[in-house]
Amino acid sequence: MTKSHLITFISAILMAAAAHAAPIAYLLDHDASTVAFETDFGPDKITGTIPLNSADLTLDFKSVSNCTINVELDVSGAQASFPFAAQALKGPKVLDAKEHPKMIFKSISVKAVGNGASVAGNLTIRGVTRPVTLQAEIFRQKGTAEGELKHLTVRLTGAVNRSDFGATGWSDMVSDEVRIIITARIDAKE
Repeated sequence: MTKSHLITFISAILMAAAAHAAPIAYLLDHDASTVAFETDFGPDKITGTIPLNSADLTLDFKSVSNCTINVELDVSGAQASFPFAAQALKGPKVLDAKEHPKMIFKSISVKAVGNGASVAGNLTIRGVTRPVTLQAEIFRQKGTAEGELKHLTVRLTGAVNRSDFGATGWSDMVSDEVRIIITARIDAKE
């Protein structure tokens, strides 16, 4: 999507927002949504995905501060681009999927920033909860009418240091920083 398309889309969302005086609850389309990550592994990158268990999303296009985003991930289903990395990722030195099978993000505040939003919240990994801030963008899904708010795609991006959550295994080979890319296809509840 080009910058001019994004600006046109944001304008359409804002105009449609005037027609919606209340927050809209959305359901997640699990099959079309992904939580991806990447981290540096020497000169290479380890990439992967973690399945979404559930998502509770409420968007208020009139007052962004009323938006809420709560997501639960299934750590035991995590996959990585290197075969050995997936096993290490779920093991006790990193995510410890056996003891901590869920990863949870709960938003605390949402603020409009430029053409998107800044979503502050608490992220729980390995039973440790830390504040994180993700950047959000909302897009109308391909094939929907201008101003349509029933079918959207939300993209959240950010980064965390895995050591902040006690996920310190293989720190001599794998970067501390993990970049997160969440693409959520959502549909308004009827």
